[in-house]
Amino acid sequence: MTTPGTSMQYDIKDINLASQGKQRIEWADREMPVLRLIRERFEQEKPLEGVKLVACAHITTETANLARTLQAGGADATLIASNPLSTQDDVAASLVADWGIPVMAIKGESTETYVRHVKAALETNPNLIIDDGSDVVATMIKEKPELVKNLIGTTEETTTGIVRLKAMVKAGVLNFPSIAVNDAQTKHFFDNRYGTGQSTLDGVIRATNILLAGKTVVVVGYGWCGKGVAMRARGMGANVVVTEIDPIKAIEAVMDGMRVLPMKEAAKIGDFFITVTGNRHVIDKEHFEVMKDGAIVCNSGHFDLELNLDALRDMSQPSITRRPFVEEYRSKDDTKSVIVLGEGRLINLAAAEGHPASVMDMSFANQALSAEYLVKNKGKLPAGVHVLPAEVDQEIASLKLRAMGVSIDELTPEMIEYMNSWETGT
Repeated sequence: MTTPGTSMQYDIKDINLASQGKQRIEWADREMPVLRLIRERFEQEKPLEGVKLVACAHITTETANLARTLQAGGADATLIASNPLSTQDDVAASLVADWGIPVMAIKGESTETYVRHVKAALETNPNLIIDDGSDVVATMIKEKPELVKNLIGTTEETTTGIVRLKAMVKAGVLNFPSIAVNDAQTKHFFDNRYGTGQSTLDGVIRATNILLAGKTVVVVGYGWCGKGVAMRARGMGANVVVTEIDPIKAIEAVMDGMRVLPMKEAAKIGDFFITVTGNRHVIDKEHFEVMKDGAIVCNSGHFDLELNLDALRDMSQPSITRRPFVEEYRSKDDTKSVIVLGEGRLINLAAAEGHPASVMDMSFANQALSAEYLVKNKGKLPAGVHVLPAEVDQEIASLKLRAMGVSIDELTPEMIEYMNSWETGT
């Protein structure tokens, strides 16, 4: 579709939802003071002037405020969805109607539509790519390698995407700099632990309306997301079991008071299963086979492939939708069922609203400043995966503390001298 009187291309559900979306975008903005401060500076300095940018992200109220910030900085930005079930259609409509930002995203879009949107976004010949899972970057490298010559760099929001980028480095195909936004401390501490922890359980509860207290919740993976989910589940009275492949993370879970088991054992006792690994088939056929009747399975990692849903379908009768985002798969012998939430996609976005705005404030501050950093250092950064400089990370944390009304101490000259001297002993 094209906006009347302009040449702007977009593909959304309904432009008439814009007024509702604008209200919600502005509500989220109240809880995003760091990004708002950055936007005010960007409006004055225009650090992204003339830059064509593609952002593949969850099209939510928080992402809308990132898009507004990028636009304020001078970027010509196009947005597409990173997940078929995470788009908020009213937000997409408002971005098009109220801010003139091209959006190609529809809640529930098919895989074919998603792929079409990725390819259409690449047709804009971007100088910067903000990615969520590295699909846009991977598609560019495989299908449109000629676009790399105009690329300043990319940023990546997720653990899954960073794993893919590192695989590209190993394969010798990543010929540009990429900022691993997910590895910034103000991202993974705040977003992954507190954001994923709260929003995942929010999605589970909205979808099922089942009490967590007293239930056995199996958290598959104990990275920052897994820590957050386990912490919140235990806080709501659940008996938490963790499965892990990393011995260091496993011992951390033990020392945090969690029970740690192999997946094949945890599968027998879990009431709820929540995957947060970013890997493939971490719940597989052998695990579905031994689950108790009525076990509930969902994913809060990245792609739906964390669950081997093809194997589950092969084992089961046709699924029955019991509630929105709740599908029951009964075994062919009709002796038990496994329940899948949100089609195995991100449950915090499929059945809820994703992270609270105050969490995404810091994540998207990282994205905005990473885009600025790439432009300022155009041609200076080697190809490969980079972490945003520590001083930028600390600047974001300082802005957030200031917005929260929290003050901290500073080093005295005497302390600084002591830290920088090898001659002063104890």
